[in-house]
Amino acid sequence: MSLDLARPAPTTIDLGVLPSELDGGLGWRAAIGLVVLATDQTMEHEFRALINLPGVAFYESRVFNDAEIRPDTLRAIGPRIAPSVGLILPGLKLDVVAFGCTSATMTLGEAAVFDEIHKSRPGVACTTPVTAALAAFRAFGARSIGLLTPYAPEINVSLIANFRARGIDVAAAATFDRRDDRDAARISVASIEAAIVRLARAPGVEAIFVSCTSLRVAEATAKLERLAGVPVTSSNHAMAWHCLRLGGVDDPLPASGRLFELPA
Repeated sequence: MSLDLARPAPTTIDLGVLPSELDGGLGWRAAIGLVVLATDQTMEHEFRALINLPGVAFYESRVFNDAEIRPDTLRAIGPRIAPSVGLILPGLKLDVVAFGCTSATMTLGEAAVFDEIHKSRPGVACTTPVTAALAAFRAFGARSIGLLTPYAPEINVSLIANFRARGIDVAAAATFDRRDDRDAARISVASIEAAIVRLARAPGVEAIFVSCTSLRVAEATAKLERLAGVPVTSSNHAMAWHCLRLGGVDDPLPASGRLFELPA
């Protein structure tokens, strides 16, 4: 007979139900919902690179979009926003919801975007890259900006008109004219740096805004500001800051650029 057969069967000590308590979870200071475009490769990464604060948590949902950036494809995103918001932590509290598309916000209008968000999250504080950029310009005290985008020239024209209607002059503008959002995410940081330096030389530029959540700016903001000599922000950079401030988190994060030292 095998010696193994002579061994007693193993037993498990059952400790039963142990006591447990519930805390505030990961987002005990601020739980922030992000609606991210299906094609976006950058936004989530930049939010996490910019903000590493205990008690601040980001929860994402994707919304379908066409890769080609045109007015009709941007308008089509509108009715998809509410269902996407509804997928973020159903039944749990969110302090802020951010919609991550600058050009779609300009096309649809901020009020229409907020209405869609509130269909799923009535009364929640919300922001967009446009909303956040305008708040950033106020925080900087800037009324004239340099604008850099990857958009088709006709979308830039609309963007400039929209900013001017809101009291922000665009002293200089430039585009990479990359109309496929998947390509916009691959524009090198070196290309963005060179473009920002050129924009900063234009007369009247008091701050620079890099529009598009796909463009990679956030991790290089402090360096870009040293090179440009003026404050620099972007769609993701401004929106991450605005999410914090709307969520009641006022911690200064100087490594993330000048904006993150300012209140909203």
